[in-house]
Parts: sequence; C-alpha cells; structure tokens
Amino acid sequence: MSSVDASASYLLSSSVTPDLAAPAWLKDNLGTLVGVPLRILLIVLGAMVVRALAKRAITRVVERVLQANGEGDGPRRSTRGPAVLQRDTSRADERREQRARTIGSVLSSIVTIVVAVMALAMVLDQIGIALGPLLASAGVVGLAIGFGAQSLVADYLAGMLIMVEDQYGVGDSVDLGEAVGEVESVGLRLTLVRDLNGGLWHIRNGEIMRVRNDSQEWARAVLDVSVAYDSNLEKVFQVLEETGLALREDKEYEGVLLEDPSVWGVQSLNPDGVVVRLVVKTAPLKQWAVTRELRRRVKGALDEAGIEMPFPQRTVWVRGGGGDEAEGERPSIPHSR
Repeated sequence: MSSVDASASYLLSSSVTPDLAAPAWLKDNLGTLVGVPLRILLIVLGAMVVRALAKRAITRVVERVLQANGEGDGPRRSTRGPAVLQRDTSRADERREQRARTIGSVLSSIVTIVVAVMALAMVLDQIGIALGPLLASAGVVGLAIGFGAQSLVADYLAGMLIMVEDQYGVGDSVDLGEAVGEVESVGLRLTLVRDLNGGLWHIRNGEIMRVRNDSQEWARAVLDVSVAYDSNLEKVFQVLEETGLALREDKEYEGVLLEDPSVWGVQSLNPDGVVVRLVVKTAPLKQWAVTRELRRRVKGALDEAGIEMPFPQRTVWVRGGGGDEAEGERPSIPHSR
C-alpha cells in the first residue's frame, strides 16, 4: 500500500469512527446526563416549596398575633388576671408585636438553614460526592466554632428563652443586677436598659443570671410611717386606713389601686419611734407614684389628728475635764435633745 492510500485510510477511519461511536456513548450515558440534572432540579424545587410553605405558616401565626393587638369587636380577653387590664395597652401591644416578629424571624431563618442543608446533602449525593468525609469535616469545624463562639451561642439561646417565656419586654422596669431601669430594646443577643440617670446599658443575654420585673401583673406600694412612742396605735391605724381609702376613692387614681389599702401593723420599734406599715396593691409601674401621694396625705392626716411624728433623739453623757486629782471626777450629767 502506498503512502497516499495509507493517509486516506487514516482520514476515513478518523472521520467515520466518532460518528459511529457517538450514538452508543450517548445511549450508555443518557441516564446520567438527563436523570441527574432532573433529580437535582426536583430536589431544588422541592426545597423551595417546603421553605415557602413553612415561611407561610410562620407568617400566618405572626399575623394572627399582630391582629390580636388591634381593636376587635369586643373587649380583649386576658388570661393573666384583672391587673393586666390596668397596663398601658399600647406598650403591651408593642411588646407583643416585637416578640412575635423576632420569634417569627428566627423560626424562618432556622427553617431556611435546615432545608438548605438537607437539599445540599441530597444534591451532593446525586453528583456522587461521598457525604461521610464532608460530614466528619463539618463536625470538626462545627466543634471548633462551638468552642470559640460558645458565649455567642449562649447569648442567642438566652435571648430566645427570654422572649418565649416573656421574662420582660420593651417598657418594663427591671433590675438585672448592676443595670436597673427601663427596657428600651430586647434582641436575641443584647438587651438595652436605660437607667435613672439616662445611661444606656448594653447587656448580653447570656450574662443575665436573674431578673426582677416591676412591670408584670401587679405591684405593691409600701409606706412605713414612724410615730412617737406615746401615740395611740389604734388611732394611728385608723388614720392610715382612712387616708388609704380616701386615695382609692379619688377619681384621679381610679383604676390605679387594685384593692383597698391595708395596715399591716407595727413593722419595727426604732430608737426614735414606732414604725407602722401601710400597703396597697397597684397597677404595674404605679407603685412609686402611689407611695409618694400616700406619704403626702398621711403627713397631713397625722397633723390633723394631733399624732406626733418623732424626731431623732439622743442621750449625751458629758464628763467634766480638768481640775485637781484630789477633787476627783465630776459626776456625769445626762443631757437629751
């Protein structure tokens, strides 16, 4: 065979063979070329549908909570006692709205992450990537991140529990340890508290060990009145009780006092006088105003009744100084003031 014939034969074989082999290769790999992308597409579409349905359900729940804050056809029901009806409804609505939106946002994020991770794992399995080594590596990385950011995780978990358990909310007067004041914002990581001097405290939720909330359910105004030892205690009790009842009947304080004031009796015996305690249950955040008004009215009532409020009394023993030793010390003379 000549070199020309050999070249022609090589060109013919190289041009014909791919055309003859292409249908067989395509037939053998048709399932992989079409089936794998189709399954991946179905996985992605399924994940999107699941995520959309879950977010829609969460949104409906949040919307029901927000609609409950509006004015309904009838009076709003409460399962936390009549004292809650005395609260500022706008503040309570704002608090409920904030909790609902925050919890809804967190749940939506959790659903998105879970669905995305499951869909990614299924896609990798369809491609043929082994999930075992990836999961092991992800576990190691997650463990390292967990150790490094455990305080951050604790803050977020504590923030979720604070909102779910309704420990406090915006507008509440709380005592968080060093920070005492009014809550201005409650987030998943931080709580902002404005103290009496106007300072704004940024407190990590994970560092909050205990909470005293003065704004939930009801409060109590406590007034300790000191009277002289020679006062008629029965008359003192009567004056205090009448003063408290007069305050509750005052139109200006209607709905603020939740029950009749009560005289608990003698609280202590001090060196300067007898301390009598008067208490009354009030609406949340009204206890300080009620205590101030009671103090003003009690002072006037005791003056009208001729009951003396004691002043500090001390006994001073004076010893004479100087003089001859033969004369001895002068006798001690008691003085009182």
